[in-house]
Amino acid sequence: MCQDETRLGLKTIAGRLITAKGVKPVGLSQWQRENFYLYGVVEPLSGYSFFYEFPYLNSDCFQNFLELLSADLGDDIAVIQFDQGSFHKAKALDYPDNIIPIFQPPHSPQLNPIERFWEFLKSQLQWENCQTLTQLQQKLTDVLKAITPSMISSLTSYDFILEALFSAAL
Repeated sequence: MCQDETRLGLKTIAGRLITAKGVKPVGLSQWQRENFYLYGVVEPLSGYSFFYEFPYLNSDCFQNFLELLSADLGDDIAVIQFDQGSFHKAKALDYPDNIIPIFQPPHSPQLNPIERFWEFLKSQLQWENCQTLTQLQQKLTDVLKAITPSMISSLTSYDFILEALFSAAL
């Protein structure tokens, strides 16, 4: 499994707009700075996913996320790839017994398949101008509900990572 976090907020996510030839595209932007963080885990082969929103990106929220994920996993044991965020290695952090962390090299987000999922997720929210975080959270919930395990698998199944994991017998 692969874990990461992303920030979502009221600042407009810009992207490409399709228009007729010769017509300049116009996108309305807003610059509000309120935000929240979406913590997530994906499993590239099965498409399993688990997401939870938190107001902050810190070790307390991460510990809560681990406990919620552990409960969702039940008796299953998961080897999970983490980046080297300071809160992932905080001394006060207590990894549940059914979560085994492995850490990717520093400054290498391209090795984490969930990064491609975040790109897709944010593309679904491009040019959305929500007035409140509650509106944005509702749109996010709608987008996440529409994403199927096969979509997650398609987005996150990097051949070179899967081959490395299979050869390492993880």
